Amino acid sequence: MADVRVVVTGMGVKSPAGNTVEAAYATVMSGKPQATHLPELMDAGLPVTFGCPVPEFDQSDYFSVVERRHLDHVSKLAVAAACDAMTDAELPTDAPDRSGVWVGTGGADIAATARLGQEPLGRIPVITVPMIMPNSTAARIAIRYGFQGPCLTVSAACASGSIAIGEAFTAIRAGRVDRAIAGGADALLSPFCMASFARLGALSRRNESPSAASRPFDDDRDGFVMAEGAAFLVLERAESASARGARVYGEITGYATTTDADHIVRPLSDGAAATACLRAALADAELSPADIGHVNAHGSSTVLNDAAEAAALRACFGADGPPVTATKGVTGYLLGAGGAFEAVVGLLSAREGLVPPVANFGGGPDAEGLDIVHGSPRRIPRAPVISDSIGFGGHNAALVLSP
Repeated sequence: MADVRVVVTGMGVKSPAGNTVEAAYATVMSGKPQATHLPELMDAGLPVTFGCPVPEFDQSDYFSVVERRHLDHVSKLAVAAACDAMTDAELPTDAPDRSGVWVGTGGADIAATARLGQEPLGRIPVITVPMIMPNSTAARIAIRYGFQGPCLTVSAACASGSIAIGEAFTAIRAGRVDRAIAGGADALLSPFCMASFARLGALSRRNESPSAASRPFDDDRDGFVMAEGAAFLVLERAESASARGARVYGEITGYATTTDADHIVRPLSDGAAATACLRAALADAELSPADIGHVNAHGSSTVLNDAAEAAALRACFGADGPPVTATKGVTGYLLGAGGAFEAVVGLLSAREGLVPPVANFGGGPDAEGLDIVHGSPRRIPRAPVISDSIGFGGHNAALVLSP
């Protein structure tokens, strides 16, 4: 059923850039970094004391008192974002057996496990097991809407959100379901998680200037800025969306995923597997590199990852490639939610013909040959965007999103 078109009819986010799609998009377009010092990290005496948290939102809009006690932080972010996407889509909840849920997460249960693990063994809460199950978030969303089709959790580090959307897209196109809620969520700003990533050497140490810490493709980058958040899309068969008169943001036209199969945290220096992923996604969309209006890059702000991704982009698009943006300069690194959030931004950017600027970018040899948008948004013709994600474990994913 390769001729089945898959469209996006709803979007929802809970992110450091804002808790609505409109607010988040405006913040990304402003190019203003959202990193800030966090008291719990400072009190713990960690070598990294800043990150990008999600602003407070009224949880009573989404959850009962009992649910607020029983859900961990990441599930609250995810379910709330999924609810916003469903409300935005005005999607009916009939035909539950033809409706599925795909959730991507790099480590949804880690923070809750670390926190609950400090409880005396005789006083471990009854809700501990359902709270720390990696599949709990997907199950919570399916339960809320009665969706009885596939309910799957994807864990592929920072490519998780993109792969979740891509696999939902594949299932709809193959005729296995007619619609899906798909996206990603992660929340690892706890002292335990931050200490772990700091020991790995992955985080920026710019405690004196958090707003300058996330620097995708910049020569002076020294690591990523940890963030939390959730982003979800409602995907539908185009025929079904048209029949019910749904508003359409855009279309998913291509998807691919590959693996470096080389190192558990270090990407291939030549970006060969990431290049293959980009090319496969373009082939799936039946597009050439020249058809792409801009790239929403992974842009992690780590030394090795950005260099490898830049090599992959040059290999795929050549010397005259499209404009490149990277939202992590503003939002920080949303881990498994990053690809889903960037799909939201990419769809809106493709529709508006406006590319967000990369925060804190000043140039450098790794960016040579790339048209990095910085300083202010750039107006371009409406055209498809390709969004790529790269994660620990060597996971690569790419989505082609068309206005």
